[in-house]
This record gives sequence, structure tokens and C-alpha cells, in this order.
Amino acid sequence: MSRRSMLSIFIVALTIFGLVHQAAARERQGTVIFQVSLNAPADAKNVKLWIPYPMSDRNQDITGISVSGNYVDMGVYREPKDGATALYAEWKTPVRERTLTYTFTIKRKEVVTKNLPKKELPLPAEELKHYLDNSHLGNSEKRVKEIAAEITKGKKTVLEKSRAVYDWVVDNMRRDPNVKGCGLCEVEKLLTEKAGKCADIHSVYVALCRAAGVPARDVYGIRMPKDKEGDITKFQHCWAEFYLPGYGWVVVDPADVLKFKLEKNPTPEELKAKREYFFGAVDESRIALNSGEHIMLNPAQSGGPFLYFMYPYAEVDGKPLNEDLYGFNIGFKFMFKEQ
Repeated sequence: MSRRSMLSIFIVALTIFGLVHQAAARERQGTVIFQVSLNAPADAKNVKLWIPYPMSDRNQDITGISVSGNYVDMGVYREPKDGATALYAEWKTPVRERTLTYTFTIKRKEVVTKNLPKKELPLPAEELKHYLDNSHLGNSEKRVKEIAAEITKGKKTVLEKSRAVYDWVVDNMRRDPNVKGCGLCEVEKLLTEKAGKCADIHSVYVALCRAAGVPARDVYGIRMPKDKEGDITKFQHCWAEFYLPGYGWVVVDPADVLKFKLEKNPTPEELKAKREYFFGAVDESRIALNSGEHIMLNPAQSGGPFLYFMYPYAEVDGKPLNEDLYGFNIGFKFMFKEQ
């Protein structure tokens, strides 16, 4: 073989390697440290704590789990409806301090679900009926269905309908940085005001998809910091997924498109690129916690179900220690350190 032929083969090999490398999903790996020193009265007789507990899946590996503290009982429990998993700890006698440290290592990859099939299989509606259910909307369910019908008018496939809803959300809603936490998911109010945080925005996306016959769900999680380490106590974030027959769950994040639009003042080309990326992809700097909605934890909490489970929750002698859904007052900190 001539030197020129060998050089040509070498260049082709490098080109192929470069394309493969460029197409490969990006990854991040690090350690998450969750520290609790509960702000509970020393004379409390019974204190309970629930912490979101991420699980390994096709997009993330959770290893190196360690839990320590002065609790009396501790365990990991899954609620049956959506599979939301919690690390549960309990203190059963008065004690000056109630502490717990929970650490794990996560290896997370970018999720890219592009090259979606052009021909769809029949939708297994019965199997996915839970993700088509909008009954929690109550009296506003009819209005949501009417709006969804208008948005998806003329659209025949699941992919076309989900994209129409996604584009409507991006074009008509905005991110409101003044909303506390991730929002309260008041869909009817949001359809009027068209502003909120990630849980608000995705609750609208999911409700409209379901009303249009597209199975959809929220995914609740927490972001890794932009730097290699940092405090992520208030870095909660959620995104969404719709079910495409013949393919499976497809990720979307219109909330991050709206966040980019608000914070970066992008050019039309930059905004278009973000819009296209987040329909079928999410970055590697996030940790999925669960996809549960209207959750009764296991063991069950006092009171009614939670909208979602992204934040720790605690009870003292049968009453909530949390001032609100987010629980920043109970005494906890999330830290991340990249490996």
C-alpha cells in the first residue's frame, strides 16, 4: 500500500472518529452531599424526615451511597403510584440535635432523543392512561381541552401535537423569576397569566399534551452548578417528557428556552437553536429525582398530597415543620463536587 493511500485511510479514520466523538453524549460526574440539622424543638417526641432519593436509570448512574446520623430508624421507600422514592429517617425521643448526612456519586449523561421515527405505531392508550389523565384539573379540565384542540388543530400524529404544544408554550409563556421555588402549577391561572417557573411552565405543557391525547409527564430534579463545585440547595429544576409510540419517552424543556430568552437576550438565531435543542434533548448538568405528581409519600405524610417532591419535608409530632412546599426553613443544605 502506498504512503498516499495509508495517509488517506488515516484521514478518513480521524474524520469518522471526530464525527462519532462530536455526536457522543456529554457527561458529568460528581458527589452530592446532603446535610441536615433539623430546626426541630429539642423536646419533640417524634420527628420524621423525607428526602428525595434519586435512582439509577438509562441516563444516570447512582453509586457510592452513604447515610449516617443520629436517627433511630432509616430506610428507603417507594410510593406505588409514580414510583417516587424517598430516604426516610425518624427520631423517636427528645434530643438536642437531629442530624443526617446523605452522600452519593452521580454519573449523568446528556439526553439526546433526535432522529425520531417518521412513522408512528398505534398509541397504547390503556397502558398509558395515567399519563393522559387530567382529572386533577377539576373544573378547568374543559378549558384546557378547548385550548389544546385549538393549538393542535390539523395535527394528526403524537409528534406533531407535542411539537405544536411545545411551540405554543415557548411563544406564549414567559419565565417569572419572582415566583417562589419552582411554582405552584395552577394551570388555569397560568393559562391566563402565562408566566411562572419551571414547574408552572411544564404543568401547562403536560396538561395541554394530555388534553390533546399525548401521554406526558413531568420529571423533577436538581441542577449541578456551572462551576466544578458549589451549593445547590436551591437549584431544583424540572423538565417534561411525552411518549412517542414506537420510540418511548422523549424529553423536552420549554422552561429552559424561556429562561435563556429572559436572561441572555439572545439573537433570533440563538433562540431558535435553543428551541430546537430542548425539543428532544436536555443537558448533562441535572439529576433526575422522580416523575411523581400529587404524591402521598411512603410512609405517608400528614395532610394531603404534594404537588411534587423535589424538596425535603419534615414533621414534628405529626405537624409539618416546613413553612411551605419548599422547606428551606427546616435546616438542610445540598452540595455538589465534580469528580
